Amino acid sequence: MQFKKIVASILCAAMLVVSVAGCQSKEAASGGSAAANNDEKVSLKFALWDKNQQPIYQKMVDQFMEENPNIKVEIEITPWAQYWTKLETAATGGSLADVFWMNGPNVTKYAEGNMMTPLDDFISKDKIDLSQYPEALVKLYNVGGKQYGIPNDFDTVGLFYNKEIFDNAGVKYPTADWTWDDVVAAAPKLTDKSKGIYGIAAQNANQNGFYNTMIQAGGYILSEDKKKCGFDDPKSIQGIQCWIDLIKKGFSPTAQQLTDTTADTMFESGKVAMIYSGSWIVPEYMANEKIKDKFDLQIMPKMEKRATIIHGMVNAIYSKTKYPQQAWKLVKYLAGKDANDIRATSNIALPAYKPSLEKYTASKPQYNLKALTDELDYAVMYPCTEKTAKWQQLETDEMAKIWAMQETPEEGCKKLAQAVNAVLATEK
Repeated sequence: MQFKKIVASILCAAMLVVSVAGCQSKEAASGGSAAANNDEKVSLKFALWDKNQQPIYQKMVDQFMEENPNIKVEIEITPWAQYWTKLETAATGGSLADVFWMNGPNVTKYAEGNMMTPLDDFISKDKIDLSQYPEALVKLYNVGGKQYGIPNDFDTVGLFYNKEIFDNAGVKYPTADWTWDDVVAAAPKLTDKSKGIYGIAAQNANQNGFYNTMIQAGGYILSEDKKKCGFDDPKSIQGIQCWIDLIKKGFSPTAQQLTDTTADTMFESGKVAMIYSGSWIVPEYMANEKIKDKFDLQIMPKMEKRATIIHGMVNAIYSKTKYPQQAWKLVKYLAGKDANDIRATSNIALPAYKPSLEKYTASKPQYNLKALTDELDYAVMYPCTEKTAKWQQLETDEMAKIWAMQETPEEGCKKLAQAVNAVLATEK
């Protein structure tokens, strides 16, 4: 009898050991130890590319660490020019930062390369309401039905204008009711060649230029299934032709002039009355003594319809991080109200968390910042596929020829469409 009790005790102990081992195995499979998911002190590396945003992110991180004393976060800054090369090298070598900035053009590549952790289980468990973020931006970071990021900030594009030039020319400021016809009508009145002033900068730019007008004119950049591009669509071509016409008529600097001196620089120096630019430029304009008291902005004028390209970045979690739970805590915080309120009042970027947008628009009441947030109602996702970089290089090369008047928009766009579609055909 005693022997049976001893045997039973041994079996129970063995079962307990197996049970504990099984739990530990499951924990290891999730990328961290039981201690790491509770009270162990850990260090996370957080990689980003913009040194101008470092002070703001340091403020966020400091607040996060105060609330999570067992988690230390070290910010690593790599300039944009080297960021993606360094990221790819780190990914190949298995040494990516635990959390890192990710953008639209690269999300498919890193998601399909299994370098990022899908966040669906985290989002579901913590009941994150994705409807509180711009829909097009949420969709941008969903690859193969899996969500790889929660938007932190976003960019929309507005019509920026120089009030002094408008006043001197006797032209009324742009309103929310303006159409493209109003732009075309105002441009010659604002142009004063004797002073080197142009009505508008028809810059060769996609996100803050022709992508918007292609869609506004009724065309498209990529089909819904991303199998075909729309550069050769007649209405897309119209959305590019409208810029070329402004250059031909002398109401905009030439492509060469805009290469020698950027459109933003010309606007800031008072040589351009109107410019399409993104929300990212607002801090620069605000800090420039020459323009800060002279500029304001409005929603982009309507063509066949309204549209704005929306882009923004997310914080991705490395798929092989040792500390997935802690990394998620950081990502969740950075996408939440406290971090977005900090972002909103810094003016460094538009906060993606919608409840924080009012703080952004009210932060500088002398500017019509609400124009940038009003456009969310018709925002269109930045065009991205697996090989965005490859087909956008083709786009860059062909648009340079169009802007230099070496080809007409129709000729160049038809060639471009054929080349881009060939790239899209090779994608998964």
